[in-house]
Amino acid sequence: MSLTFLCLAAVAVDGDTLRCQGIGRVRIARIDSPELHRCPPRRRCAPGDPRAAHDNLTQLIAGKTVRCREVDANPMRRGYQARDRYGRPVAECEAGGRDLGKAQLRGGFAIRWP
Repeated sequence: MSLTFLCLAAVAVDGDTLRCQGIGRVRIARIDSPELHRCPPRRRCAPGDPRAAHDNLTQLIAGKTVRCREVDANPMRRGYQARDRYGRPVAECEAGGRDLGKAQLRGGFAIRWP
């Protein structure tokens, strides 16, 4: 059973993460966008312009209600993962009838993950 919730007062933290009032950070499922800050050593980070990814997500949610549905944080691991390794819920989110993850992918602002 997956939890569906509204992401109130949604703010884009970067190209693949939202901050929701009362919930905190929510990772958008199945995408990875470029890091706003330096890519950590020994990690393969998504290519591209991190500021453009952030700005596009900001535009996608501007003035819209954001609805999210929690999903398995890491489908590559056995069993349901309620949170990612940073403790964030992972969710498929939409705003204005548009799936945010798919919109970031189509616009070239993110890559598929995993």
